[in-house]
Amino acid sequence: MMNHRLFMLLAVTPVLWPLFSSAQAAPPVPPPNNTGGEFFSPADSLKQFTVPDDLKIEQVLAEPQVRQPIFQNFDERGRMWVINYLQYPYPEGLKILSKDKHHRAVYDKIPLPPPHHEQGADKITIHEDTNGDGKYDKHKTFVDGLNIASSFVKGRGGVWVLNPPYLLFYPDQDNDDVPDGDPVVHLEGFGLEDTHSVVNSLRWGPDGWLYSSQGSTVSGKVKKPGQKDKEAIQTLGQLIWRYHPEKQIYEIFAEGGGNAFGVEFDDKGRLYSGHNGGNTRGFHYTQGSYYQKGFGKHGPLSNPYAFGYFQAMKNAKVPRFTHNFIIYEAETLPKKYWGHLFGIEPLQGRVVESEITADGSSYQTEDLQRPVATTDKRFRPVDIKVGPDGAIYFCDMYEHQIAHGQHYSGQVEKDDGRIYRLTAKDARPLPPFDLGKKSSQELIAVLDHPNKWFRQQALRLFGDRKDASVIPALKQKLFSSDGQSALEALWALNLSGGFDENVAQKSLQHSDPHVRAWTIRLLCDDQRVSPEIGQQLIALALTEPHVQVRSQLASSSKRLPAEPGLPIAFNLLSRSEDLDDVHIPLILWWSLEKRVAENRKELLAYFEKPEVWQYPLVEKYILERIMRRFASTGSRNDLLVCARLLELAPEKSHAEILMSGFETAMKGRSQTSFPKELIAAMSKYGGQSLSLGLRQGDQEAVDKALKIVADSKADNQKRLDLIQILGEVKVPQSVPLLLKIIQNSSDLQMQIAAISALQQYPDESIGKVVSAQYPNMSDDLRSAAQTLVSIRKPWALEFLQAIDAGKINKDTVPVETARKMTVYSDEGITALIAKHFGSIAGATTEQMQQQIAAQQKMLSAATEEPDRYAGEKLFQKNCGKCHKLFGDGGEIGPDLTAFKRDDVGRMLVNIINPSNEIREGFETYLIVTEDGRTVNGFLADQDNNVIVIRSADGQSITVERENIDEMLPQKKSLMPEGLLDKLSEKEVRDLFSYLRSSQPLP
Repeated sequence: MMNHRLFMLLAVTPVLWPLFSSAQAAPPVPPPNNTGGEFFSPADSLKQFTVPDDLKIEQVLAEPQVRQPIFQNFDERGRMWVINYLQYPYPEGLKILSKDKHHRAVYDKIPLPPPHHEQGADKITIHEDTNGDGKYDKHKTFVDGLNIASSFVKGRGGVWVLNPPYLLFYPDQDNDDVPDGDPVVHLEGFGLEDTHSVVNSLRWGPDGWLYSSQGSTVSGKVKKPGQKDKEAIQTLGQLIWRYHPEKQIYEIFAEGGGNAFGVEFDDKGRLYSGHNGGNTRGFHYTQGSYYQKGFGKHGPLSNPYAFGYFQAMKNAKVPRFTHNFIIYEAETLPKKYWGHLFGIEPLQGRVVESEITADGSSYQTEDLQRPVATTDKRFRPVDIKVGPDGAIYFCDMYEHQIAHGQHYSGQVEKDDGRIYRLTAKDARPLPPFDLGKKSSQELIAVLDHPNKWFRQQALRLFGDRKDASVIPALKQKLFSSDGQSALEALWALNLSGGFDENVAQKSLQHSDPHVRAWTIRLLCDDQRVSPEIGQQLIALALTEPHVQVRSQLASSSKRLPAEPGLPIAFNLLSRSEDLDDVHIPLILWWSLEKRVAENRKELLAYFEKPEVWQYPLVEKYILERIMRRFASTGSRNDLLVCARLLELAPEKSHAEILMSGFETAMKGRSQTSFPKELIAAMSKYGGQSLSLGLRQGDQEAVDKALKIVADSKADNQKRLDLIQILGEVKVPQSVPLLLKIIQNSSDLQMQIAAISALQQYPDESIGKVVSAQYPNMSDDLRSAAQTLVSIRKPWALEFLQAIDAGKINKDTVPVETARKMTVYSDEGITALIAKHFGSIAGATTEQMQQQIAAQQKMLSAATEEPDRYAGEKLFQKNCGKCHKLFGDGGEIGPDLTAFKRDDVGRMLVNIINPSNEIREGFETYLIVTEDGRTVNGFLADQDNNVIVIRSADGQSITVERENIDEMLPQKKSLMPEGLLDKLSEKEVRDLFSYLRSSQPLP
């Protein structure tokens, strides 16, 4: 049956969508965060908006013309095209076999592409203003029946549609808005696990490649139809990818980021995407680079030897999130807005404006205001674009909630959706136009249009036409112009087929740095250059004055073969002015790291030059990493390279940096022997370190280490470091010493380190001593002891027997400890747990929901003013050991500062039912080792040799991969249930009053 609300709208809405506008002044303070609320009709919703006095907001489309609008675009005639994401969240015709806690689904089959596909509800619609009055009065559908279609773009004689798992091309050579036939599949294998995060935001780059982002909770096994599965490019999680339609090349442009949903190019062709986290507006991506991601949830970087990654752009601490933004490069809005970032904030239901400033070769942002705010709590902006009229357009899904958890549970309202236009208060509509009717010569003039949208459309048309007749004029424009005009000419020349090495030799010397940077990028796209161009790039690396050109040189050096790629990188490493740049040093490391397997001879030859060891970039960024890279494999040949690097080190300080990298690589590994050449090289600067000797099992080093650990007057940090190593390499004679520290030391940190180290040793006496000492331990030490006794069956039984004998007070043992012990399936352990802890299954979901409702009712009905200072003390006692707030607290769980703490309902869910939604990076794993240990915690670190698990008491437990029998993801959070059960109503109110504070208490 038709939704009643939609029926009423159909009854009163004409085909021509009436244009509503609002130009009220923006409030001085943004509205509170959005939690969903009353439904307003399109006209009534518009009345809730406020914008600055010099702007106005207009509602240009709404239901029923558009519903669930997730993506918008404009064609060469200025018409708006929209994806109506009506099939979301479940693909048609697929059966879910299983789903994990992050809502990632496994389906029963891979859907077929159109026309053999299951008909979905998604469609692409076209909306036209036929008379130039600013009102969309003509509506049509280009294609329907799509099944989770996320984005599209016109070009090359048709329309490209991202409909995972496929990239489709619908031919429309006559441009009549009717596909000429069935779509052509260009790529297949994009993941569908989470329709909230599928590949999205398809758009043309200025170089003629199609660019798109991939979200964090999907994967990819991307290949061209007909290719073998082993030829597919496999990816996991967030990234930026691109595809060249003519060359049919798919590649990863950059890896990592947030839950990437958005792609923006600024006027210089720099690429950005937003972020689904807080404290930033998004990422500036450089070619071939690695960026932060939620490693536990989304998997590691594809390169285990990246040894670093880039963070998001700097910004003040702000709540999450702006997943999509534009950089305003037009002249319709007043001048004060030009060049600013405008980002959508769907959780809060508003638009943020930020200033962008340089941060070395990258950028940082500073929020200025919320130019669009509303009291309509269903306003959910999800896409943002600049239109041909220079106005800013944004799609509003108009939802009660905008989170995949709620959407997958059916809380999606598919009958609604609006599109808004933010423009200057005195702006006038554009008269009808059609860039497609302009000749190629006429399009050259469009390259100087003040609105970036027109310039981008002109570039797309040059790429479509490949009209060689404009090449002479474009060359003339390139070399007679400067600034933006020259850059646009370079792009158009490349798209028209006129860019070659003869042009490049000249444009590499162009006065505009962005022309030089893009010349480098275009030259290296094919991953090879002529020897003449190679020599020119090598020379440029020594002389280039602009930091962003050097950044592109560094990125391109990685794409090229070792000759000339390595000499370019080597010359850039001599540029000490880039020492503190946010990007260049790591890009250069990645360029060198690519050569380790096949070009070690050339790498070693570089380090044979004494002067390179003095380069600041080499000292700070390369020496430690290259030593660590070769040592990480543990192979004899690579260890011999380590020896050679040590031999070449001109000074002891350089050798110490190398040894630091070596020891990092050896951490958590019990290396039994090194080549004699390496031992000799270590001896050159006073022999190997004590820690390395201990790791290697050298008896002299073992004896010395044990003596230092036993000496209470020795340096505390040295003792702690050695105790940690004793927990990574097995030295059985250390057990009595470590137990003595637990029994006699007054240093809590030392005691906790000893308990952590003892986990390695399958000695039954450990469980006996720890259980006997437990009643005399402090609460913090007990927490570490609880972790220890739960990881081996004999220790767990010993501990439970001590409880049964009345030696240990059961009330000092959290139920989570007993729950961990159930993994052993031992009758004695099971019986003792049942006797002393009863049912340890925890509250049911229904019981938790009842608790949430009761606490929410209590908090909302309270009339007495809570005591925030008392709440701060409660936080420190109950939450602060694991969580930070305003810079204070532990680092076991997520930092709550940027968390959405004004949403009481969500906080209650996370506190009462902590396993309902586990934050990225805090997923729990159970590891069962070959020697009988069970380790429980979240993944803190990993490499090819070890896994580091962080337990609930904050201990980091290192487990060698070769000693792992099983590694199983767990559904339970480390955060214990029932935290509010022991608090009175007043204490709960006090705690929540502090949690909702926007600033630290004075």
